Amino acid sequence: MPTFNVQLFEGRSVEQKRAFVKAITEVTCKTLECGPESVDIIIQEVKREDWATAGKLWSD
Repeated sequence: MPTFNVQLFEGRSVEQKRAFVKAITEVTCKTLECGPESVDIIIQEVKREDWATAGKLWSD
């Protein structure tokens, strides 16, 4: 039972998320030889002000 935890900046549409989870599920099933009912994907949306790279907030 593969479970993916994905963190993304907020703001993507439901259609984009739908296409993303479909693609991840398809490649996972093909690669790991499992059924789609075994694949869980958890999307966590993060504000740019709550994410930093190289000591700088993405909101800056």
